[in-house]
Amino acid sequence: MNIFVPIAMAVLSGGPETPAMCVAVENATPEFYRVELITTKRVPGSGMATGWGEVTFTPSPFGVNLTPNGDYMRDVDISVKGLKPAASGRYVAWATTPSLANTTRLGVVGEDGAVHGEIAFNKFLLVISLEEDDGSSSKRWTGPIVLRGMSRSGAMHTSAGHGPFVVENCTGYGFNG
Repeated sequence: MNIFVPIAMAVLSGGPETPAMCVAVENATPEFYRVELITTKRVPGSGMATGWGEVTFTPSPFGVNLTPNGDYMRDVDISVKGLKPAASGRYVAWATTPSLANTTRLGVVGEDGAVHGEIAFNKFLLVISLEEDDGSSSKRWTGPIVLRGMSRSGAMHTSAGHGPFVVENCTGYGFNG
């Protein structure tokens, strides 16, 4: 993925005050498009696990890829490190809305700790669970959650529905920032 970063032309050309331009920087994912995955420490071999999901817009010849409902399609590339192989079962990645009303199976975490999937949620949680099989027949995870994280957009909410002295604890959803 290329990220375009403005830099002064003066740095490139040695000139005093010239207009700024943009250059592409490889593999520089802005932090707001990165979801940190936090271990639940509830599954043996997962205590030292860390991970992240990198979110980008799904490529389209029209600039932005949309679902038939008009929702933005996003690619999610998940990388997990420090997760020991399961004694039985498989690690499966999921995306779900913060209310858990809609869930999408992203796929099985490979031996390299990576999985790629597509989602159409604006606010979402990423969940990696330990399933008895590959989870392809399930609408939602059934095994214990190993890692979880919340998108930055998921942390943005109004106080509608909260009393004046009630503060929603976003760390409960996996947001750690």
